[in-house]
Amino acid sequence: MATVRHYARAIQRITRNYKKQAEIPQPFLTEDQMEQIKFALIEALHTHKKMYLTYYKHGQCITETGIIQFVDSLGGIFIFIDEGCKQTHKMRLSELIDVRFM
Repeated sequence: MATVRHYARAIQRITRNYKKQAEIPQPFLTEDQMEQIKFALIEALHTHKKMYLTYYKHGQCITETGIIQFVDSLGGIFIFIDEGCKQTHKMRLSELIDVRFM
């Protein structure tokens, strides 16, 4: 029985180490790039265009497709509806890496 637990713990350690190795540092955006992202979000909010949103979370760059529902550039947050699972996501603007219109 101890052997099974030993193997289970070893697998957990290997999995954790693998995930840590796959992590990347958060990309740095200039002020100009952040302003362009804010402008694109506001345009998408008013035109209801779908966007590709790439953001940084837990050491990974994630791209999702969605529709912008709310933008607060002073508060540094926005809300989008994920096209795939129709869930609403509230996110900080600082997490965004890139936005593109579909």
